Amino acid sequence: MYKGGIFISEKEYLKERLDNQIAWYDKKSAYNKMWFYLMRFIQLILTSAIPFLTSLVLTYPCILKVISFIGFLLTVLEGILSISKIHEKWIQYREICELLKKEKYMYLTKTGVYNSPDTDYFKTLVERCETIISKENLNWTNLTNARKKDN
Repeated sequence: MYKGGIFISEKEYLKERLDNQIAWYDKKSAYNKMWFYLMRFIQLILTSAIPFLTSLVLTYPCILKVISFIGFLLTVLEGILSISKIHEKWIQYREICELLKKEKYMYLTKTGVYNSPDTDYFKTLVERCETIISKENLNWTNLTNARKKDN
């Protein structure tokens, strides 16, 4: 397959491009999932502490400051989750990773669109995978441009 005037073999494409992209999306998905769960667990613990701490206010009036600080932390955590879109990124990266894996395994097993006798299997694989990747890149570009306009 020629790519940008350079010939790339099936083995090279699978290893250097497709496997690389699958690994990247898998890593980014796991990273965002970990941060999402960590922030949600912190929110859960802090939110659960408020009723308990409130019951101690009559005995320890200074606890009001702790409760206020917890409210501040909860607001900051929610803001970080909202602005960074960690949950959305986790889901999006996982979806793309799974789509690329599906294409790879359908290609390797010659199933689905790779089962037709008059199809150039490798060309079809490259076109479909590059379309998946380029759509994600276009979404990222649009999101970045929208953020620049907001600022």
